[in-house]
Amino acid sequence: VQLQASGGGLVQAGSSLRLSCAASGRLYSSHVVGWFRQTSGQEREFVASIRWRSSRTYYADYAKGRFTVSRDNAENTVYLQLNNLKPEDTAAYYCGVGTDPYSANYWGQGTLVTVSS
Repeated sequence: VQLQASGGGLVQAGSSLRLSCAASGRLYSSHVVGWFRQTSGQEREFVASIRWRSSRTYYADYAKGRFTVSRDNAENTVYLQLNNLKPEDTAAYYCGVGTDPYSANYWGQGTLVTVSS
């Protein structure tokens, strides 16, 4: 499976963005597609994920209430809606696929989100 993330950009605090993760290749019922983010000098951290079969979702505490992960089976795409963005949300956002909700085995390239105050 190859993943292509897109949708990042430069926005002001309080704005929204929707990130997309398009998968080429088949996603199986056991797969979980997740979003992670990383800032310079920091480790990559979990943001949110979704099970491909059941659509069960998982969120980091800081993402609950502001971020929403969803999927479109027909488009083989997972989305991450980012609302009420804060400057501390500035990071490179990566999508990944695996079988664990909080980690990934295969990664796409990142898409940069920059939030100005």
